[in-house]
Amino acid sequence: MTRKQRRLLMIGGAGVVLAIAVGLVLNALRGSIVFFSTPKMVFEQHIGVGKRFRLGGVVEPGSLHRGDHLAVSFKVADGEAAVPVAFKGILPDLFREGQGVVAEGALDNTGVFKADTVLAKHDETYMPKEVADALKKQGHWKDDYEKKAPGAASASAAEPGK
Repeated sequence: MTRKQRRLLMIGGAGVVLAIAVGLVLNALRGSIVFFSTPKMVFEQHIGVGKRFRLGGVVEPGSLHRGDHLAVSFKVADGEAAVPVAFKGILPDLFREGQGVVAEGALDNTGVFKADTVLAKHDETYMPKEVADALKKQGHWKDDYEKKAPGAASASAAEPGK
């Protein structure tokens, strides 16, 4: 075998090993590439008990209940389905009903999502892109940015007689 043939054989072998490694990594990450699952996706995909994932949606109004020792329960909804969530710890300052939220954890045997981390939107106009996209896709997004145009408030304030 000549040097050129050995070199081509080594390059070809390295390419095959690299292709197999990439295939294995992509196969392992296939289920976790999505940033979060909506409540509807949780029911459709039949996510197993104990499997960690992120749950995203809106905190359902009227579902927030505070218990003893920082225990909190609430429902995360996407307009079509709702998943009960139990969390023990300090919630973000801006966490409240009707706000976008992403929780990390796993489902238990009773169907309650046991969260160990809760992330809330961080200002009055921000919502995680994935949550907003999911709500838009399902037709539950109300875009009121045009109503809050910066010039609209100053124009009415400048004319107090009208």
